[in-house]
Amino acid sequence: MKPCLASCWLNALILLWVVGNPLIAADPVLAQEKVAYRLKWLINASTAGDVFALERGYFSMQGMDVAVKAGGPERDAIRELEMGYAQFGVASADQVIRALAKGAAVVVLAQLFQINPLQWIYRANDFSLTRVQDLAGRTVGITYGGNDETIMRALLASVGMDENQVRLASVRYDYTPFFQKKISIWPVYRNTQGIFLSDKLAAGGERVAFFDPSEHGVRFVANSLVTSQKMIDHHPQTVKRFTRALLEGWRTAMSPVNENAVVQTMAGYDRDTSEAVMRRQLAVTRQMVHPDPDIPIGHIDAKAWQQTEQIMVRQRLITGPVNVIGRLNTPTPLIED
Repeated sequence: MKPCLASCWLNALILLWVVGNPLIAADPVLAQEKVAYRLKWLINASTAGDVFALERGYFSMQGMDVAVKAGGPERDAIRELEMGYAQFGVASADQVIRALAKGAAVVVLAQLFQINPLQWIYRANDFSLTRVQDLAGRTVGITYGGNDETIMRALLASVGMDENQVRLASVRYDYTPFFQKKISIWPVYRNTQGIFLSDKLAAGGERVAFFDPSEHGVRFVANSLVTSQKMIDHHPQTVKRFTRALLEGWRTAMSPVNENAVVQTMAGYDRDTSEAVMRRQLAVTRQMVHPDPDIPIGHIDAKAWQQTEQIMVRQRLITGPVNVIGRLNTPTPLIED
């Protein structure tokens, strides 16, 4: 046999062996699809399910190499979807509705929080807030331009209160006005900042309580999983697999039996939060993500989305209805145990 023919036969045999060898042909590393996932905020208890899905390998089981990227005030998940920097993201309902009003083709895949963690903290020893009307004459902190401003104005309007019946005060990340009692009712995320402020006041012998808008009829939707219409149209299987893996991450992370594993996992990302505090944050997060055992994690509360849109129309935050109901998708069933 001539040398060139021998070489050709050898190459052909090698090729047949590679193709026919299942260990090489089905290499999961080679099959991983790269995906970027932009969170709404920094990594903390509110993102426990996202991190757990990554660290427990639920994404890789679905054939995806997912980069979970922290969010922040200068990060807009929906904008990154439009620009192709991310395939999936987390956004609140007001962000989704504003984007739709501007023509963005965004789709909601799952609602991660059934109860909005945005609430107001106050000193329970000084007064009690059992009705919206109890806010009258008090100084209420709001972040102008934030969804807490929208929610507070909706609460006042729901009972026919004029805004001049309360004193709305602009707040930032400095809690000094609250500690000094210059602002008596302060907006917080109940499952993170709420724990921190509760501890601070408890150390001084003060007892706190929280004013929850959802208990007074205003259900303003918080963190939800979103993607672009382009992903739905061109990569439907990727959307299904990602959603399935993410919701499995949230389901397992919110199960009390996995608390130790979740705390250990989160410790690698949130080094500033002690284990004891993290456990308390997770307990509150659990109540907001899965408050009703009969309602699956990721359930989309269409009525709450519709109410959020109506509130924004009434407050002229958007020029008119955007039919947000038409942009809500049904979550993919979870991975079987």
